[in-house]
Amino acid sequence: MQISPDILFSIMGFPVTNTVVATLLTDIVIIALAVLVSKAVVLRPGNLQNAAEAVIDYFKDTAENIAGERASFIYPWAVSFFLFIVVSNILAQVPGFESIRFHTSMSGRDGVAFLRAATSDLNLTLALAVASVIATHCLSIKHTGIKGYVTRFITFKMFPVFLFVGLLELVNELAKFFSFSFRLFGNIFAGERVMGTMYGLCSIGLPLPFIALELMVALIQAIVFAMLTMAFMHIMTDKSH
Repeated sequence: MQISPDILFSIMGFPVTNTVVATLLTDIVIIALAVLVSKAVVLRPGNLQNAAEAVIDYFKDTAENIAGERASFIYPWAVSFFLFIVVSNILAQVPGFESIRFHTSMSGRDGVAFLRAATSDLNLTLALAVASVIATHCLSIKHTGIKGYVTRFITFKMFPVFLFVGLLELVNELAKFFSFSFRLFGNIFAGERVMGTMYGLCSIGLPLPFIALELMVALIQAIVFAMLTMAFMHIMTDKSH
């Protein structure tokens, strides 16, 4: 498997890759689940409502323990990132996910996979990282003010110690783009390579323990991304110094 996704076709010059199709499929599944849950809300909840409430309550309670009253605007971001990443990762473990082939003039006789795990595309994981970091800084400006936000990185108190610390904080914020994106991309891409090898050796029986392992990795990576986003939002919206 190559690192870059395969281009299936183009729409008005915009290349549509197999990871873009997988991303759209992930969105459709999440929207469908949201509609089903909203229609299934009752006083005596079923399994689907219980699962949805468990996820929301977990992140809401965690955010309240970390950020107190600021949890109301922090935990929705964490839930959103968690749902997208975990659904995307789980869909990739469905048997036959990459078996459907798409033939183009450039793909050769075997064609290319019509679907590929969305989070195995560095472009998507980087986009998620950008969304997380930018949202964090926007919330920081909104809740601490421009002055409070700027003095996190540039201040002349106890010069030059605090100025140096502020510059280190700025470098740390830039590093989040790489740590967020490469952590998620690396784990999912490596998992796909392993699963491809297992299916190639024996498509019946042998991949099962590895599927279980990848499902656990899918859940862990979604939780890690969501929890780190929550922690960074708490730190950046805290007015204390």
